Amino acid sequence: MIGILGAGALGRLWAALLPADQVGYLSRPEASLSGQDVDYIFESISGEEHPIHLSPITPETISVLLVTTKAGDTLTALQHRMPAIPLRTPIVLFQNGLGSQQSVAEAWPDRPILAASTTEGANRPTPERVIHAGLGKTWLGPMTPSGRQCVEDVLRVLKQTGLELHAEENILTRLWDKLIVNAGINPFTAILDCPNGDLLESAFFQKHIGALCREMALLVAAETDRDLSPEDLQERIRDVVIRTARNTSSMRADVLRGKPTEIDFINGYLVGLGKKLGIPTPVNQLLTEQVKQLSPHSE
Repeated sequence: MIGILGAGALGRLWAALLPADQVGYLSRPEASLSGQDVDYIFESISGEEHPIHLSPITPETISVLLVTTKAGDTLTALQHRMPAIPLRTPIVLFQNGLGSQQSVAEAWPDRPILAASTTEGANRPTPERVIHAGLGKTWLGPMTPSGRQCVEDVLRVLKQTGLELHAEENILTRLWDKLIVNAGINPFTAILDCPNGDLLESAFFQKHIGALCREMALLVAAETDRDLSPEDLQERIRDVVIRTARNTSSMRADVLRGKPTEIDFINGYLVGLGKKLGIPTPVNQLLTEQVKQLSPHSE
């Protein structure tokens, strides 16, 4: 069975597109849905609606586990369940930002841990409804040595969804690319309480985006040996802002719902990396602090 750990919008998207008789959700002991069936309406990319029914499954029966929890919850959620999950079961991490993936790989270095970077768009306007809001691409790659051996097998399983998937040997490169975009969009939209497209008219965004990209370019060069100019990073961010102009970022959505944000794994991760490398990150620090003031439950 394919297990889904994390019953938010992304987890429910994958669950809806996988074969119904092959997927179930793995509940977290403290979760409100623990042990209960999950029912919701799924709106496909074409606008068609389908009822989805997910039953809880036991860890021992899982052949592939997709972990779609928030980054700050991932390690704890897996610690509760990992002892009962078969040793050879691939664990696929779908978290935003960076830091949580490395923590899981370090905690279980002998297990097949993989990370995914996806641009699939999903939102959950109500608890009983999930919308596939935009087609994207998903890259999958290993975080541990044993993870390399099962990338192709996991891809075959996930391609049953009909989504576009690719193997990526250096998955950290993809995760960095997504982190750069998230760091340049999400905190601004949360602080300004606006959809992505409004950023281009914001004085606050215009004041800080150039310096933010200079910080990120230095960090990328020091940590990955990739030479990306601040101008290139700013153009990437601008392109995504334009293409997703009407979207609400996940960080803004978390703040509006009074939920913890993932700021510590996005701009907060860059602040911590800067301290380790001796690179000043005042703009990342500013954004991290301002988002935390909006969300008292942040990590």
